[in-house]
Amino acid sequence: MELVEKMLGGDERSLSRLITMVERETPEVPQIMRAICSHTGQSYCIGVTGPPGSGKSTLVDRMTAIAREKGLLVGIIAVDPTSPFTGGAVLGDRIRMQQHYLDSGVFIRSMATRGSLGGLPRSARRVAKLLDAFGKDIIILETVGVGQTELDVIEAADTTVVVLFPGGGDAIQTMKAGLMEIADIFVVNKADRQGADQVVAELEAMLMLNPKNSDWRVPVLTAEALNNVGIDEIFQAVESHRSMLESTGQLSTQRREQLKKELLQAIEQGVSERLYRLMEKDETLIKLSEKVGRGEIDPYSTAVDILSNQAMLKDWLSKLNNRR
Repeated sequence: MELVEKMLGGDERSLSRLITMVERETPEVPQIMRAICSHTGQSYCIGVTGPPGSGKSTLVDRMTAIAREKGLLVGIIAVDPTSPFTGGAVLGDRIRMQQHYLDSGVFIRSMATRGSLGGLPRSARRVAKLLDAFGKDIIILETVGVGQTELDVIEAADTTVVVLFPGGGDAIQTMKAGLMEIADIFVVNKADRQGADQVVAELEAMLMLNPKNSDWRVPVLTAEALNNVGIDEIFQAVESHRSMLESTGQLSTQRREQLKKELLQAIEQGVSERLYRLMEKDETLIKLSEKVGRGEIDPYSTAVDILSNQAMLKDWLSKLNNRR
């Protein structure tokens, strides 16, 4: 397709148009992803996540500056909360990254969560693939402020940086959100504030009790992103983690698992959307859903009965394909 060819040739306007199409999930998306597939796999993706107010955007801004000093091309996907009025991104991250606006080596895209509860909209990974195909060396995924279930970044990033800050709540409570399991690097930002040392000590103690990877000791680093302090050490830690993943073969294994999950999620999304449409017209489904709604049958055993009925599933699959 012509737009993809222009993008692969370095046309940034075509890249922007393709990203918009992917975000809107237009019918051309499968064709776009098929066309760029052979051009992906070269970029390294860094996920930056953490609670609201931890300074993620400023940290991303400073890390981008270091990457550019090294001559690396950078793509940034900054996820902002969805505007309740327009449905679009609030664009707070772009405000904090003004120094990179005129840099042709940096491409910044703000994306709205659009109802996603995982910290990343479901189109974020596809946008990352477009940036990869476009030739970016580093892609930084900055999630919206995460909570207990917002951990999608681990399924998209090669290295995950979790940013915390003193005064943002007890560190042990933060760990209940599952951040302990996904962090490859911890950063205690705003380290000039009182209580930073305590957060560092608590994190290090918990990491000793629950090591994540025998080949990698998760570091706990301190930073003052606003004052550009500690950013070099963070970038070095990312590079060290990348070296470990590459030398042990874990990077390729990790990416294969991510692609498998992406396939399953894409199938699940497609089937779910078609099934919702089918439920509005299929008599069997309508009757079953009405019985469930009246409390005559429970949803769980009904679902098991449906999934074990091969003839019914085959009939529905046929109908689903006919209603695309």
